Amino acid sequence: MAKHPVVVYGASGYTGMLTMDWLIDQDIPFTAVARNAQRTEEMMRQRVVRLESARYEIVECAHDVAALTAAFRGARVVCNTVGPFVRFGLEGVQAALAAGCHHLDTTGEQSYVLAARERFGAAYADANLVLAPSTSYMYTLSEIAAELALETPGIDALETASLSRGPRASAGITVGSTASIFEMYRAKEHFLWDNALVEHEKHKGYEISVPELLLPVFCLPWSGTSLPVFFEGDPRVRHCFSLVGFYDNPAMRMVAALGQKWDAEYRNLPQEQQDAVLQQIVSSTTPAMPPRERTTLNRSIDIAVGRGQLTSVRAVVHSVTPYITTGALQTAAVMKLLDGRFAQPGFVSACQAFGHRYLLAFLEQRGLARASVTHS
Repeated sequence: MAKHPVVVYGASGYTGMLTMDWLIDQDIPFTAVARNAQRTEEMMRQRVVRLESARYEIVECAHDVAALTAAFRGARVVCNTVGPFVRFGLEGVQAALAAGCHHLDTTGEQSYVLAARERFGAAYADANLVLAPSTSYMYTLSEIAAELALETPGIDALETASLSRGPRASAGITVGSTASIFEMYRAKEHFLWDNALVEHEKHKGYEISVPELLLPVFCLPWSGTSLPVFFEGDPRVRHCFSLVGFYDNPAMRMVAALGQKWDAEYRNLPQEQQDAVLQQIVSSTTPAMPPRERTTLNRSIDIAVGRGQLTSVRAVVHSVTPYITTGALQTAAVMKLLDGRFAQPGFVSACQAFGHRYLLAFLEQRGLARASVTHS
């Protein structure tokens, strides 16, 4: 049973520890839940800033619904960072509901987001609890840009792109994120077209040019992202098409080529053999936890182009240190939930639950992001 109001599940992972950094900064006590308590304590002492001033406990827990429910009970909010979520996420969602907790997570894996909505959205709403997937740099900043565009009357079509730059794409991505990326090969990807989810053409990439960058960026649908799911059923939005690109075109083309190789060689293998192939790819691509991000290297641009019949608008969010920003967004959401201030319960995005202007201001005040809007 948790002694503190917030649980960070996946506490020994990169994103979990950055979330704890921000909770400590806001003087919010937390329970760190992970499979190995000793390793978690060692990693936290190495990585978590200001740990000596934190109020926390560490709980060791197996990854199953009953054990997680017992570990979460007594808390009010669960921050879940255990991925790939398409494989491990729903147990945390179910356990948080059973324990009477709000649930936040950090993924935009579309197949998981759809499953969480269908299986647990109504139950969370009935319990007056928030289920907010994808409360993270990717894709909350793109959603903030989209919501800024939607402030212009008449906009009903959105095209978004999340573009990140680091030392190299593979050098700045965590093990969990890499596993989530390659899990996309097993899932369908959708965009929103005329109020319905439509499947993307398989393994299709897109060269996009934006004025903020000199060279074109090769982008992929990246599971389809969570945005078309969040905007499905929104009376303001008929169309939503979302892309992701790293300012490292060779790495992005490698991901696309591996998708084609997957279909040609692995798609029809048994599940266990597919798991082994994916594990080998992840291990060879991201062998270790990356270093803490630097604002001189890790910079991102999230763009939303909004169009209506006779109008258009472009909203851009510049940001730094995506994983650090994810920890900040998790904490911004936690603060609202602990105060009982959220727009609606059930399955919602971070912007729908807490307001895009609030989340943007939280990041702006901490030097993590700034936004601009232009009309044409």
